[in-house]
Amino acid sequence: MDLYLPIAGLSVNILVIIGLGGLVGLLSGMFGVGGGFLTTPLMIFYGIPPAVAVASSAPQITGASVSGVLAHGSRGGVDYHMGAVLVVGGAIGSLIGGFLFRVLQDIGQIDTVVNVMYVVMLGGIGLVMARDAVGSLIDEWRGERRKIEGKRHHPLIAVLPFRWRFYRSGLYISPLAPLLLGFATGIMTVLMGVGGGFILVPAMIYLLGMSARVVVGTSLFQILFVTATTTLIHAMTSRAVDLVLTGLLLIGSVTGAQIGARMAQTIKPEYLRLALAFIVLVVAIRMLLGLTWRPSEIFTVQSL
Repeated sequence: MDLYLPIAGLSVNILVIIGLGGLVGLLSGMFGVGGGFLTTPLMIFYGIPPAVAVASSAPQITGASVSGVLAHGSRGGVDYHMGAVLVVGGAIGSLIGGFLFRVLQDIGQIDTVVNVMYVVMLGGIGLVMARDAVGSLIDEWRGERRKIEGKRHHPLIAVLPFRWRFYRSGLYISPLAPLLLGFATGIMTVLMGVGGGFILVPAMIYLLGMSARVVVGTSLFQILFVTATTTLIHAMTSRAVDLVLTGLLLIGSVTGAQIGARMAQTIKPEYLRLALAFIVLVVAIRMLLGLTWRPSEIFTVQSL
């Protein structure tokens, strides 16, 4: 059953889009990522224009994040103090990202920039996550236990001034660190149509030294507000938000986020990281082929 998308200017299969939203919601609940790193490329593969795919994924991520925050918040898994600092940085980054998006769109380079950023970011993150997950599994199979490092956060974070206490995360660090992290995530949210969780979650663990108990929920809390801001920015600047497409994605993603949050409590973290790394690398490779593979026919004409 097909449905016409007014902004994208094409017809899509309703069940395919809803299924895509469900898959993204599942990832959101399981890993604490907004899911945009998967939603946007898959929509581009499906034939939706990159600018529309980026802009329309932001409100969908917002809906999935609401569901995920409620699920994790009920278990005490959200540091609202840390999340508020991340949100402020993300809102500022979203404004800068919106300006850059409009400039790239005006000069006709937004499609190329989006694809290149996905290849670089997803490829790098996927390799790091895969190495870490495989190393943990090999140690487990050998009966060895990895040594846990004594440091709580990165040395560069420790030298920043104006320290605050983030009680639920168990940290005493400068708010400048999460502020800058949120700022970078906000820019990526606008330019790439991602929640930024696939960057935010590893950074909160390895850079800030946050407790794993609150990382996923806090990440979703930040993603919720930043993607909502991003939606407004796209609606007012690029005008590429397709509400029909977003609505179909939301139908599946809200339910998927609840299921993913429950699954995250029962599956080993190593297997979760390995699965996410595999998905990220597959998407990165597909995007790279789209940039470099020369088709047999550059232009095609199809009669209706």
